Amino acid sequence: MIARLTTQDADFFRLESTTHPVHIGSLAVLENSTADGDRILDYQGLVDLVESRLPLVPRYRRKIREVPLSLGRPVWVEDSHFDITYHLRRSALPSPGSDDQLHELVARLGSRPLDPSRPLWEMYLIEGLSGGRCAIYTKSHAALVDGRAALEIGHVVVDPDESPREVADDLWRPGREPSDTDLLVGALGHLATQPGSAVEVLREAGANAAGLIGAAGRTLDSVVSAVRSAASGTPDSPLNARTSRQRRVAVAVTDLADYRRVHQQAGCTINDVVLAVVTGALRNWLLSRNKGLTESTVLRAVVPMSGYGSDPGTGRTLPNEITPFLIDLPVGEPSPVMRLSHIAHATTEDGRQRHAVRARTLIHLAGFAPPSLHAMSVRAASTFADHTFNVVITNAPGPQTPMYVGGARMLEMYPVPPLLRNQATSIGITSYDGRVCYGLNADREAMADIGVLAASVPESMEEILGACL
Repeated sequence: MIARLTTQDADFFRLESTTHPVHIGSLAVLENSTADGDRILDYQGLVDLVESRLPLVPRYRRKIREVPLSLGRPVWVEDSHFDITYHLRRSALPSPGSDDQLHELVARLGSRPLDPSRPLWEMYLIEGLSGGRCAIYTKSHAALVDGRAALEIGHVVVDPDESPREVADDLWRPGREPSDTDLLVGALGHLATQPGSAVEVLREAGANAAGLIGAAGRTLDSVVSAVRSAASGTPDSPLNARTSRQRRVAVAVTDLADYRRVHQQAGCTINDVVLAVVTGALRNWLLSRNKGLTESTVLRAVVPMSGYGSDPGTGRTLPNEITPFLIDLPVGEPSPVMRLSHIAHATTEDGRQRHAVRARTLIHLAGFAPPSLHAMSVRAASTFADHTFNVVITNAPGPQTPMYVGGARMLEMYPVPPLLRNQATSIGITSYDGRVCYGLNADREAMADIGVLAASVPESMEEILGACL
């Protein structure tokens, strides 16, 4: 089967570079020991589980091929040499491994771009964690997952019960991969039947020619970007910086019950409380850097929020849309109550104008939706020019009951969203089983103090609780 990439998929595919990987990451921490000390999930068990679920995410067995002479967008083709053991890997920490060691390993794994000659995903079983735990780190290219035609693999390997659900047997057999001649003939036929596609070809040719300009062109682009940033009024911030090859990862955990208490007391949404917590954490981090703040100081965030809808079959409330918008976070405001009030007002006003990106596929499929929702959120955030905001914050609600991977109970799930261009930090948030988990991905050079920002999250929550209750 050959399918042409959408325009957005193609843009994400070409955005990838050695210093700018654009894969969506997720880190699940599992309880992997029985009362008798026996291991629940091992590498072979995970291989068998993932292999049985691949029919639910068929794109994970496809790779991307460029069309010769750039006569069209790249295409998805079946990988005739698909090898699941290449994509599913095993790693271990020196036992008993600490959480800090886990996050350092995930940062190093996340720094590596995916192999463009293979299906664009990897999954790591990380053993040796203290307390009989293990972790699963997954990274899927942003071009691979759109949340509609293609879900994130973490969506389908998680089950609501200890016993994995049955999935129909897969009779997949890879077909013959097309030759360059096949792709060229197909592209010419597409151009003949879709004359408008010629505009895209010319655009790509122009982009390739522009790439020959070299360093002088890149310098000019930096100057133009700076001028645009000043013209748009985007706040100056250390969160905007050129990214290096390496990353840092940090996490924070808070209790969902606290957000609900503030939501009920203040009459705002839980999403508003989440943004207020992030705002307070960013404020404390900026103060730790001795940044001069006034009451009017703001940071501009692009915030693709997940919304809810009802499943027409069961009546259950489930996530069904992604709504991207820009919001100024009042980091200069010293009062946590006023910060929350400003945010609630801004989200209410913006809600009258924003456009929701639907994800109806998510309603009808079992599993754990947040990985797919975070992937959709990153795609939604990418529609904003990089000079119009300081940070990306994705927030995806998850189930509030325990979930399992191959019989091992999932304790925590941290999103690890990619850094968009000129973004030194991205923040992903998932609520799951009574907890709110924050995953912070950061450039290693620009954000050596990402741990300070992570530690400020629970401090910010306590500050809001003390002021509102």
